[in-house]
Amino acid sequence: MDSGAGGGGGGTLSEIYQSARRLLLRARDGLTRLEHIVSSSSSSSSSVNDLALAVKRDITQIQSLCAEMDRLWRSIPAKPQRDLWKRKVEQLSEEVESLNGIVSKHLVRQKKQMQEAKERTELLSGESSHILRIFDDEAQAMQSARNSSIMLEDAYATGVAILSKYADQRDRLKRAQRKALDVLNTVGLSNSVLKLIERRHRTDKWIAYTGMVVTVVVVYLFWRWTH
Repeated sequence: MDSGAGGGGGGTLSEIYQSARRLLLRARDGLTRLEHIVSSSSSSSSSVNDLALAVKRDITQIQSLCAEMDRLWRSIPAKPQRDLWKRKVEQLSEEVESLNGIVSKHLVRQKKQMQEAKERTELLSGESSHILRIFDDEAQAMQSARNSSIMLEDAYATGVAILSKYADQRDRLKRAQRKALDVLNTVGLSNSVLKLIERRHRTDKWIAYTGMVVTVVVVYLFWRWTH
């Protein structure tokens, strides 16, 4: 984009105004192409930045011409003519300020994107191995936690199965005792024999309870060891 269209120093107010309008049209066209390039997925950072800077140069030149016209219209003796040029210059200045704000946003966004790209490159090249080690350590810790959880669940299931087995054995012993007592009462055995059987039943019951307690303790200790 040629930034030399229209000059600042010299020329009548009308000539300077026409030069500023030509630059404004060129700046608008450049801004339209800039927005099209930004929206395109194939746009490169350098092309966006170059076009934005070219539009920025045109805007700067228009602002310089506006300052020159502001000085000139104030020297017009006729008030109607002076008011007319005042409105023209003010309108042109407002349009330029609007374009300047849009282009400035593009430049700031482009600078931020370039900085982020640079930081990503440095991060991937300089710290990628460190980040990978961190991720690997975290993955190993998570896998270890999962393995411990599976082992704990297996130990719990084993303990439940053992306790259920002891409960079944206790029920069978009770039924056997009742049957034995019925048979012994039928054949008329002495009370000493019945007491002996009852004592044996209590002993078996304590053995069963002791086995259940030991199982619970083993499961708890295994859980503590895995954590």
